[in-house]
Amino acid sequence: MKVPVSTYPGRTLEHQGKTYYYFGGTSYLGLQQDPEFRELAIEAIRQYGSSYGASRRANVRFVIYEEAEEKIAQWVGSEAALTLSSGYLAGQMVANHFKNKEHKLFYAPNSHSALYTSGAKPYTTYTTLGISLRQHLENKQAETPVIFLDSIDFSGCNYPNFEILKTLPLESCILVVDDSHGIGVVGESGSGVYRTLTSLPCKEVVLCASMGKALSLQAGMVAGKTARIEKMKASDFFGGASPPAPFYIAQFLKAGPFYERKRKVLDRNITYFQSVVNNQELLNSMPQYPVFGYSNPELTEYLRQRFILVTDFRYPTEDTYATSRIVLTSAHLKDDLKTLADALNSF
Repeated sequence: MKVPVSTYPGRTLEHQGKTYYYFGGTSYLGLQQDPEFRELAIEAIRQYGSSYGASRRANVRFVIYEEAEEKIAQWVGSEAALTLSSGYLAGQMVANHFKNKEHKLFYAPNSHSALYTSGAKPYTTYTTLGISLRQHLENKQAETPVIFLDSIDFSGCNYPNFEILKTLPLESCILVVDDSHGIGVVGESGSGVYRTLTSLPCKEVVLCASMGKALSLQAGMVAGKTARIEKMKASDFFGGASPPAPFYIAQFLKAGPFYERKRKVLDRNITYFQSVVNNQELLNSMPQYPVFGYSNPELTEYLRQRFILVTDFRYPTEDTYATSRIVLTSAHLKDDLKTLADALNSF
């Protein structure tokens, strides 16, 4: 069911004259419609304007980008970081950076298409991925294996413990991790999974992410070792693209207290929701994470009849499987969660 809207949906949305509860999207911290958070953007627009179409290599440069990248690196625990105009662009830049004779690319199951280069195909299981990696290493081929994966792939394979990943020959591999659904939500102070993955015995970790989900900013980021980040900054890919609008970056630098406060609300919402849902066997979930998947196609229509809309569409193309998810956010009220739980309990 397609639902056209004219304003960004929060905890509810209006459709054909009726009000629906909305449990979809990726605004995990519920900030897009937060008045104080939007005021940060308005203040920043007054100083920086609404867009910036120049290269980061232009002779006139906003220093705010370097300030934000230093903050991102400190936050996630990396040596360095860079920002781009979207998470998809960040993933594409990293993927193209490693597409050369020095590296062999391996895509984990359920990895996001933002990480794909031309002709890329993900493995269907981690078992077949592991076999291919070991064959590559046993043949003593010169290319360093680069494993691309999503930190949160909604199958439960990776976050929070990455147990399947630990079965791979990581000591010989570089990890490229898309943390778009983790950054701002999981990890210490919402810092994502970078620290967790760098504790594994791998050669190197490179993290990329959209800042447009939990962080509510139209931007992307890459974090890693200084030498790797500097190589990416020197690329045509980085120099030829416009950066994020500087007002988003200014908003990010002042948004820390908002993120921290909203994460606490989200944690409370998750805990309460799980306490009032009786038939949790309907749902697939991860520890203290706000997304609950399901496979019964009848549930979407059942909820819609009770004026509850969730995420349910084919992604990333019409030929792929349906994405069916219930998404809690910091914007939801206790009564909203109880209404949702009552509907699930009566299904």
